[in-house]
Amino acid sequence: MQTTKSNFATHNNQEIDLFTLTNDNGMTVKIMNYGATITSITVPNQDGTRDELVCGFENFDNYFSKDYAANAPYFGSIVGRYSSQIKDAKFTLNGKQYELAPNCGDNNLHGGVLGFDKKIWTVETSNLKDATGVKMSLISNHLEEGFPGNVVIQVSFSLNNANELSIKYQANPDADTPLSLTNHTYFNLSGFVDSIEHHLVQVQAGKKLAMDDTGAATGEIVNLHGQKDDLRTSQTIKDVHTKMDDGFEHYYIFDKNNFELEKVAEINCPSNGRKLEISSSEPGMLFYTGKYTSDAIVRETGEQFGKYRAFCCETHRYPNGINMENAPNCITKAGETFESETVFKLSF
Repeated sequence: MQTTKSNFATHNNQEIDLFTLTNDNGMTVKIMNYGATITSITVPNQDGTRDELVCGFENFDNYFSKDYAANAPYFGSIVGRYSSQIKDAKFTLNGKQYELAPNCGDNNLHGGVLGFDKKIWTVETSNLKDATGVKMSLISNHLEEGFPGNVVIQVSFSLNNANELSIKYQANPDADTPLSLTNHTYFNLSGFVDSIEHHLVQVQAGKKLAMDDTGAATGEIVNLHGQKDDLRTSQTIKDVHTKMDDGFEHYYIFDKNNFELEKVAEINCPSNGRKLEISSSEPGMLFYTGKYTSDAIVRETGEQFGKYRAFCCETHRYPNGINMENAPNCITKAGETFESETVFKLSF
């Protein structure tokens, strides 16, 4: 196992580096320090070539292309301070109202206009016994994008020989603040040979959050028993899409009742036998099948992205949790530590 570093680009007179994590099975994960973004995950194929399994680009400039900027899919990035939508881009904390940027209609999405996905992170290699990886760090200042408190954030990526990509998050604020961090990688286990509608999906969640017509969570918890989008039994994504007459943009509340690391979801690709298992310490996951992703976005090596071409498993705190009653751990208090881990395990 090893981690190598190469220059990816220069942006605003700062070097953008690309870190390649490689295990003994030939799985590679590439992460750039702009947005702490996973740009590539490849695995060896039976014919001796390699398959790309995630959305991203070979050229840094393509993260700023007209088509990508207009669609803003956040390919592979770390988002924060708060994942998903905050209704009306505002919240009240300790008796004070905070105003955020309305960058998704009237709502705030993924931390704002210049969220963590658009920051250059500081990087150090990790000294790990049974894995290889990097640790990326960032300081988010008081009232940055409207959020209170100074926060020191660390995100550690590690890859081991069990083909487990672990992403660990730690954040320390000096004032009470909303925190909900996630990674926004989009997967296609077929290597983009086909859409993800042929994948099988299973999520250990008997409940979900209701969403309003703006895409913000209302706080209502919906029981999924007997519903079309109950994924506790493995189903083909296309079958559920057909039953719903829509794609997924669902926040599933896991059946587990703690913040311990547990397996919560599994996606299989029947055409090649590849499997992705997701374990997380988070209370839920925004499962998204790219129903708004632009078909105009293509990797330079030919992989076609777009609607239903990749899925995203965003494990994080309740969307809009700051504006709900009883949303678990959506506020990290001054002096406390925000901690989270999600593991993506590939079988190939």
